[in-house]
Amino acid sequence: MSLPTLQEIEDAARVVYREFQATPQYRWGLSSERLGTDCWIKHENHTPVGAFKIRGGLTYFDQLRQQGPLPAEVISATRGNHGQSIGWAARAHGVACTIVVPHGNSREKNAAMRALGVTLVEHGQDFQESREHAMRLARERDAHMVPSFHAGLLRGVATYWWEFMRAVPGLDVVYVPVGQGSGVCSAIAAKLALKHQARIVGVVSAHATTYADSLAAGRVVEAPVSTQLADGMACRIADQAALGIIAPHIDHIVQVTDDEVAQAMRDLYADTHNVAEGAGAASFAAAMQERAQLKGQVVGTTLCGGNVDADVFARALEHGPHVRSLRVLSAPRGG
Repeated sequence: MSLPTLQEIEDAARVVYREFQATPQYRWGLSSERLGTDCWIKHENHTPVGAFKIRGGLTYFDQLRQQGPLPAEVISATRGNHGQSIGWAARAHGVACTIVVPHGNSREKNAAMRALGVTLVEHGQDFQESREHAMRLARERDAHMVPSFHAGLLRGVATYWWEFMRAVPGLDVVYVPVGQGSGVCSAIAAKLALKHQARIVGVVSAHATTYADSLAAGRVVEAPVSTQLADGMACRIADQAALGIIAPHIDHIVQVTDDEVAQAMRDLYADTHNVAEGAGAASFAAAMQERAQLKGQVVGTTLCGGNVDADVFARALEHGPHVRSLRVLSAPRGG
């Protein structure tokens, strides 16, 4: 898969900006003090669906529209933010949308998808099982299956890293959460398109290590998922195409525990009064893990999503780093 060029990213930005303007990035004083160096946070929690994924949905549907008549129905699978992205774009284009989620998925993400007109189907115990069911449904209904990783999605997602790197040209390193791969591959695309010097560090859940294991092995390695908090990173099987992009361009991978993620959620709320979901706090958690190595550097982190159930967030704040006893997800595997 080829990465989007600078022209393609700029064209994608025009599509995105029909719906909302560039999200802000701030050098937060307290976060910089906590990290011990300049810390910038990109606020993708400020998009209309509270996460970066909407950018990809908008450009994916724009590409479909250019290719010919739109399908009557699209189907996809998600833990929530990708589903909101596809639901938003489908509604804007008048296309029926069915999204498959695993049992025990976030109640509030489910409600947000339904509010966008999505028909929600609960199936499977993790993302991979939901994805396989969505593919079966698409074949049975002759509907269009929207994948979680696709060049049409990358073009849109790359616009947020393009915004960030243009706004803060002095970034030395950026920490990027890795779920199914669109976020980190888009960061790589923006870096290459802009010829930016920032090192890109991937962040995975220590309880969902398929990308870390696969990069180390040089092939796709399935890994069990047991994260209780970072549902947006709960992937069991890495995407081969994503691995092919990540491997030659990533600086290294950091694994963050649920305890570290919960602490980052607390820190971000205390420092910025922004709500971060688990995956949305992972970037800052990774930077904090490596803070001794970051002195004197300009660090970029991303609050890539704020869609966490209120009761989960409240418990994470209340219990601090001791969250492994919290039953946030109903199944031991995710995606």
